[in-house]
Amino acid sequence: MAALVLTMVVCLLLGLAVVLAVAVPARREGKDLLTPRGEEVVARVRERTEHVASATKERTEEVLATAKDKVGEVLPSR
Repeated sequence: MAALVLTMVVCLLLGLAVVLAVAVPARREGKDLLTPRGEEVVARVRERTEHVASATKERTEEVLATAKDKVGEVLPSR
């Protein structure tokens, strides 16, 4: 089992080294890492994530308020 984990870590480090060997020099030369289509995809994902996060926050606040109201009804006030 330890050999498997060690092999996975080595593969991960090799992959990271390859990405760094390609991306860092390209970035220093002023090249973009993503194509224009890739930039559009990232923008859409970012926009969708913001929308989902705000909707989740609103729903969580509603559930929390409802739960507090229910607890207030069940427990007597001091």
